[in-house]
Amino acid sequence: MAFSGNFMCTSFKKALLDGEMDFSANTTDTFSIALYTNSATLNAATSDYVNNTTGQVANGNGYTTGGKQLTISQAPTSTGTTVFLSFGTINWTSSTITARGALIYRSSGANTNTAVAVLDFLADKSSSNGTFEIQFPTNNATSAIIRIETPS
Repeated sequence: MAFSGNFMCTSFKKALLDGEMDFSANTTDTFSIALYTNSATLNAATSDYVNNTTGQVANGNGYTTGGKQLTISQAPTSTGTTVFLSFGTINWTSSTITARGALIYRSSGANTNTAVAVLDFLADKSSSNGTFEIQFPTNNATSAIIRIETPS
């Protein structure tokens, strides 16, 4: 098994502290999600998209190499000491895809291709000439896909 959990990538955390990530409402940066089979080796140390294409779902059958651009569901928001954001549902229609996980990465802006997060689907997920869909968690302080919180 190549996937071993969900991770906020170290490259993303460093880019945040370097002021290189912009998820604001008026950002011109874009973020994408690429799908991977169980043969991919992605983890917290995954630094970028360009050097981590091995194991990506094959081009064709409704999937294009590099995945799809994500839509930020709402600019970063905070509740208490937690800042969070999530993305809108993404679909690959009329597709035949089997994927074990995904990589969210910055697809335009400074330091393009910086890895943001690795998602482990926990098992292969498939579509057969149908819709392959990823629904992100509710955009709140306890569920959003990206959360920065004060440890308890």
